Amino acid sequence: MDLFDYMREQNMEKEAPLASRLRPTTLDEVVGQQHIIGKDKLLYRAIKADKLSSIIFYGPPGTGKTTLAKVIAHTTSADFMQINATSAGKKDMEDVIEKAKNNQGMYGKKTILFIDEIHRFNKGQQDYLLPYVEDGTIILIGATTENPYFEVNGALLSRSVIFELRALGKEDIKTLLCRAVSDREKGMGAYNAKMDDDALEFLADVANGDARAALTAIELGILTTERSADGIIHITLEVAQECIQKRVVRYDKSGDNHYDTISAFIKSMRGSDPDAALYYLARMLYAGEDIRFISRRIMICAAEDVGLCGGGCGNGRSERDYSRGGCCNSSRTHRNAGGTHHIGGGSHLCGERAKEQCIVYGSG
Repeated sequence: MDLFDYMREQNMEKEAPLASRLRPTTLDEVVGQQHIIGKDKLLYRAIKADKLSSIIFYGPPGTGKTTLAKVIAHTTSADFMQINATSAGKKDMEDVIEKAKNNQGMYGKKTILFIDEIHRFNKGQQDYLLPYVEDGTIILIGATTENPYFEVNGALLSRSVIFELRALGKEDIKTLLCRAVSDREKGMGAYNAKMDDDALEFLADVANGDARAALTAIELGILTTERSADGIIHITLEVAQECIQKRVVRYDKSGDNHYDTISAFIKSMRGSDPDAALYYLARMLYAGEDIRFISRRIMICAAEDVGLCGGGCGNGRSERDYSRGGCCNSSRTHRNAGGTHHIGGGSHLCGERAKEQCIVYGSG
């Protein structure tokens, strides 16, 4: 590393986002995830003893996957290297393996390779790592937001221990926010800011277990709010609401959250729980799910589950006919009248209302 690289690295540390600057360097500083790093847990003992095997961290964004990798980097005696699967190519991997071989052969030193977003590697790239994980040339630590059983090579999985990280609790988020406001070395303590209790409660709730979202919001609030007459930056509820205007929803279009939510939605209808069904409908719509996908699932539920054991409804028509027809009609109503995103006309909520009524009927 030359002088210019050193200065660039120092400047990046100073200008890095709050969530990056505030990352812990020891296990005792880590907030949450006590189910895997509690003092009697396997991962805690392995990190303390510096006896790590290959690991894959799996969980939602902002739960501490990269943080745990950084903690390992600060505590291990092994050479720690990091690449990001979104930008790393075959040449980067070959360079890492070459350095790992030199560490092992010349110095008798282990090498830990941390790959962020490991699910972005294709099968060929993952296969390239296999022999080096197998013979101990590298100890692999992978981090992914996707289900590793679907996205990571099965041979790599069999050689790794998988740890699932959970969304942080509200109290954990509050702890991090208070640390961010008061820490003068790595946080925003030098700005002399004060956060109201209702603002703290709001940010911890709306972040929905995502520490990065909460820290980004409080950083934005402190940097953009003018000082009051008393010389203090007051983070009020109004400021907090401006900094994070939409609740963080864990949802995706093709991963586990997508299928878990639609499964819970259908089971709520099947189990005659309209409140739960409407909740999951709102969750999917809020996250931007395609209404046509939801409509198809409702019609399938009507055809397969509703009215199968019911009697007639008069005029020779069964409950099955009515439920299926009602769902089809609600889908046509939504298509023709539009949902909440349509502007103009007095009945722009008509499509959403028709869908809700169909769900309540199907759950009844």
